[in-house]
Amino acid sequence: MIIRAAALTAAIAAGGLVLYRRLLRDPVLTWGATTDEAERELPGDELLEKADIVSTRAIAIDAPAAAVWPWLVQMGPRRAGAYTYDWIENLLGLDMHSADTVVPELQHLEVGEVLQGTRGDGTGMRVELLEPEHVLATRSEDGRWVWSFVLDEEDGVTRLVSRNRISTGGLSQGGKLGMAVMEPGSLVMERKMLIGIKQRAERLAAEENEKLVVSAG
Repeated sequence: MIIRAAALTAAIAAGGLVLYRRLLRDPVLTWGATTDEAERELPGDELLEKADIVSTRAIAIDAPAAAVWPWLVQMGPRRAGAYTYDWIENLLGLDMHSADTVVPELQHLEVGEVLQGTRGDGTGMRVELLEPEHVLATRSEDGRWVWSFVLDEEDGVTRLVSRNRISTGGLSQGGKLGMAVMEPGSLVMERKMLIGIKQRAERLAAEENEKLVVSAG
C-alpha cells in the first residue's frame, strides 16, 4: 500500500508538472513583459549564453529612469532589501529589510563589486554591467545565475525589465525538479518587488516634482 501510494503521489506530481509546463509556465516566466521584451536579446544575456531557465518580467513606471535607478542600485541583503515580502525572505534566513527611502551610502556601485550573499558562502552576485539609469547586470560567483535590470524610458514613463538566466547543468534530477517548483514562487516574490520599485519610484518622482514647483513659486 505504501509503495502504491508513493507511486500515485509521484504520478500526480509528474502530471502536474507536465500541465504546468504546457499551460502556465510561459505566463509565470513572462509576467508583465511584452512579447518583444520577452523574446529580444537584452544586455547581460551574453554573460550566460546557455541558460536552461529564462524569465523576463516587467512593469511600467510613471516616472523617469532617474527616479527608478536609485532603488535598483541599493538592493540586496545587508543593503536596502528587495522590496518584496520581507517576512518570507526572513523565514528563509535572508535577513532582508526593504528600505522606503533612498540610502545615499548605498548609491555607489562599481563593476566587479560583489554584493555578498546572506551566508558568506561564495553565493554573492558580482556586478558585471553598470550603465547608470539604463542597465544593471549581476552574475553569481559560481556563474550559474545572471540577473539583469534594463530601464527604457520614453516620455517620462520607464519600462523596468527584469531578466533572470539560470543554468541547471550539474544539478541532480531532484534539483532540477526543485527549480521547476520554485518558478511560481519566484513570480510571487518578483511581482511584489517590481510593484514595490514602481511605488517607490513614482513617489520619489512626485516628491521631486513638488520641490521644483515650490522652488519655482
